[in-house]
Amino acid sequence: MNIRKHIRNFLVLAAGLAFLGASAFAETKLDQVLKRGSLQVGFDTFVPWAFKDKDGKLAGFEIDVATKLAKDLGVKPEFVPTEWSGIIPALLTDKFDVIIGGLGVTPERALKVNFSNPYEWSGIDVVASKKKLPGLKSLGGLNKKGIVIAVRLGSTTVQAAKKAAPLAEIRQFDTDEALVQEVLNGNAQAAFSSSPTPAFWVTDYPDSLYRPLAGTLLNTQPSAFAVKKGDFDTLAFFNSWILINQDWLKERADYWYGSRDWKKLLAK
Repeated sequence: MNIRKHIRNFLVLAAGLAFLGASAFAETKLDQVLKRGSLQVGFDTFVPWAFKDKDGKLAGFEIDVATKLAKDLGVKPEFVPTEWSGIIPALLTDKFDVIIGGLGVTPERALKVNFSNPYEWSGIDVVASKKKLPGLKSLGGLNKKGIVIAVRLGSTTVQAAKKAAPLAEIRQFDTDEALVQEVLNGNAQAAFSSSPTPAFWVTDYPDSLYRPLAGTLLNTQPSAFAVKKGDFDTLAFFNSWILINQDWLKERADYWYGSRDWKKLLAK
């Protein structure tokens, strides 16, 4: 019995060492990026995170981040537009190397992907229709039957709206433009979206929209890069890059979120 036990333990140890050895020499996503000469980045369009400017070129905070990350790696950025509702499945099926698109860190998402350290923070803001829902001063006024709230499909605003107003109807749209148009057209009384977008909407449509929460944000949370599980070398590089570039990240965030100097880039 002792001999059998020792043999069994030896085989278990040998199998473990073989696995560790294979893992040590396994090609990482970072290896693939350097070999290919390009960093494939999954994203979806959200102004001012990522969008096409009036000349048809990509612009926005996330585009700046991915472009600098690729440059520091010595490779070219290769952007892969992907619908937000399917962006994590696309990552898991190797449609691209990393998600850099303002993806909020949540426990549910962390079960599917590995997140880097945060590189920005965001919250959810609310706009309401002056005509359809005047005088709203709290989320409680949304929690009624007959109230329609527009949100972005696949975003954290979906759960935020359901939690804040379980009695309301939640309508989901593929783009921010579509959901705010739903409010402007009078088909929804309010919309939830990531800050600072609602503030920009109110600036653009002051006669139609207002922010009932006076700038108080819901569900403030970190945004991070997302990679497939198990690739810790690539994740370690991303974390180091984020740490080293804190000042630069803040400068770009202040430009894209704290000002509208970039509005001249938008098509009229």
